[in-house]
Amino acid sequence: MSTQTIERPDATTDETTDDDTPKYFHYVKKERIAESAVMGTHVVALCGEVFPVTRSPKPGSPVCPECKKVYDSLRK
Repeated sequence: MSTQTIERPDATTDETTDDDTPKYFHYVKKERIAESAVMGTHVVALCGEVFPVTRSPKPGSPVCPECKKVYDSLRK
């Protein structure tokens, strides 16, 4: 009996770049960030994206346009 290895093509999403850095950072509830970073739970961004928190944004990091639009409409 022989086995065969099937090669899968690399899958990337529009949320990441080649170096595993997110393309955009999203707005999420502040109290959920630490929980997600420590426990690995998923958070829901204002735009509806669901993901675990793995990185923190630096000043000047790109922000998701949909999250920014929702956030700006909530501030009024």
